[in-house]
Amino acid sequence: MTQRRTVRSRLERLAREIAKFGAVGAIGCVVNLVVFNLCIHSLHLAVVRSGVIATVVAIGANYVGNRYWTYRDCDRSRRSRELTLFLLFSGVGLVIENGILALSHYGLGLTSPLADNIAKNVVGLGLGTVFRFWSYRTWVFRAIPAREAVETAESFLAEAPERVGARR
Repeated sequence: MTQRRTVRSRLERLAREIAKFGAVGAIGCVVNLVVFNLCIHSLHLAVVRSGVIATVVAIGANYVGNRYWTYRDCDRSRRSRELTLFLLFSGVGLVIENGILALSHYGLGLTSPLADNIAKNVVGLGLGTVFRFWSYRTWVFRAIPAREAVETAESFLAEAPERVGARR
């Protein structure tokens, strides 16, 4: 019975994490789509250049959403390491996403605006998102080990009276 509850608890936690990641990703997708089409149709930039610009802007929005909402309870002690890994894995996702766009546009000759949007924002973004979800939860936003979390909480509570006294 206990094992069943543990498995169920983990699955519920994973479902919440996927839902939050998906909500942040949906906002990033809208940002990506809007910036991509603005760059192509308003600024008349090349397709892959527009894709890279759109992805970089969406990466910024996604970092803020994931850091401060999806993974807000994760270890924050190594911010520079976290940001470096986030940018590294986001860069790999950028290559996946825009590589598929380049293959479709230049390799297969599918050059219509609809084909470009499907290649980048459906196929490329879909594959990039699967990779990003796996890499972010595995390497970037790592959970605080239970023992370390307890020690951190105990340390915080032990110092609480000093902090309150320092504010007065």
